[in-house]
Amino acid sequence: MSFKEYLNQARLAPEEGDVIEILDVRSRVFSNALVNAQREIPAVCCNYNADITALWEEYENLKKNCGYALPFNTLMIRILVEGLKAAPRLNAHIEYKHLSTSGRLIIKKHIDVTVPVCSDKGETIQVKARHLEEKSLAEIAAQLEELKYRLSKTNTKHAYFNVAAKRMAGYAAKGKVGTTFAQFVSAYFGKNKIAKFSKLFKKKKHSTGTPKPKYEGLRPDDFTEGTVCFTNWGTLYENLNVNITYISPMYPSVFLLAAGRVKDESFAFKNEQGQVDIGTRKVLPLTLIFDHKVGGAADIMPFIKRLDEIFAAPQEIRNW
Repeated sequence: MSFKEYLNQARLAPEEGDVIEILDVRSRVFSNALVNAQREIPAVCCNYNADITALWEEYENLKKNCGYALPFNTLMIRILVEGLKAAPRLNAHIEYKHLSTSGRLIIKKHIDVTVPVCSDKGETIQVKARHLEEKSLAEIAAQLEELKYRLSKTNTKHAYFNVAAKRMAGYAAKGKVGTTFAQFVSAYFGKNKIAKFSKLFKKKKHSTGTPKPKYEGLRPDDFTEGTVCFTNWGTLYENLNVNITYISPMYPSVFLLAAGRVKDESFAFKNEQGQVDIGTRKVLPLTLIFDHKVGGAADIMPFIKRLDEIFAAPQEIRNW
């Protein structure tokens, strides 16, 4: 064995026949956020199997009579908003300094939910739905449809470059010059580069005498972290039989709600007369993940209690 072969084995280098995929700009931006989340957020994870039998019946009736497209995802986002109104400390960003152990919690005025939207290419893109505390169920449904339409008009690669540039500027503003320089060099130079340096200064040309077309796509700020995260794997596969046990909130957010797939399960329960009965109920597995630096059970309990109220007496969704 040559010394070069020995070094390749030592560093677990790819072997002949291996398939190599270089992380594109979307993957790099997303992975950077997840790595920061893993490093910065000591998380508490709560599994919550919600009995949504009554809610599902109300939802089916509302969906037939509301006059607009109403996916179950949209209803869950509206329920998330209600929970955050009861537990506002979960709708926050956190700033923390390891060296001095100092920091601050910024409880946000608006509820901006980061939600996954599927693109025409089959990619799942995280985008931000804004100011949902002010919106009705119909308005939230319309905003999510608009985000999906605007995503179809977006050059996501170009948008993520702008997101990456904004983050590098943020690192530089915080004095993290080494991080900024390393990300810039890796993006434009070397075998893993994802852009040509010459294109950095190239301006787009527009024909004179014709108005510039109105841009309908998403902008970089639509891809940045919201005040809270929501994800639902249950929409990706109709026979999904796994529950999400942990997933990182998107730093600097401190809370994430993850939903599985609605299931029909048989077990003993108390009926409306208060008697123990055995039957089939609709169960929605939910996972609540929050930053333990923010607080403990006292911060999450108002959220859970509000969801319990909605699931037990879901008639209120008619007025949303």
